[in-house]
Amino acid sequence: MSPSEKNHRGKRRMARELAVQMLYQHDQGGSRVAEVIGSFRSSEGVDETSEGEPRRPASEDSLSYARVLVEGAVENRSRVDDLIEAAATNWRLVRMPAVDRSILRVAVYELLFESDVPRIVVVDEAIELAKRFGSEQSPSFINGVLDGLLQSDELPDSLLTSAGKPRSSGG
Repeated sequence: MSPSEKNHRGKRRMARELAVQMLYQHDQGGSRVAEVIGSFRSSEGVDETSEGEPRRPASEDSLSYARVLVEGAVENRSRVDDLIEAAATNWRLVRMPAVDRSILRVAVYELLFESDVPRIVVVDEAIELAKRFGSEQSPSFINGVLDGLLQSDELPDSLLTSAGKPRSSGG
């Protein structure tokens, strides 16, 4: 992987972290999306790396992609939430931990609308977010819901499977 690819990947990872924090704040505090996003522009957002080292302020690229994820997840909330509930067997959205719900909303939005991001990357990043921000059970819960969604027929046929191959039309 080239240095520019690593940098791009790092910006996207930070954007997802910021997006989860923003959605969590929006969900829990009831603040308008623009207010939440604005509050992150004036701060550093995530304050340390997963290794506990200080993190530099979020780049404009990270903030810009975080904004896309948050605004997209909120604008398409009904569709995103319906897909999450369909894949989360025996779980209602309101009963899910708020952090897990925010991570799933970011991931499902990306699966639906960010076609340049491979499905496997979306799932892997969501699991990493769950390890960082969620409970001990969050990574397996997030993985199970996203895997269930990918195995279902709920996603549009135009999307590719996580392996990058077109979804088969038959059994």
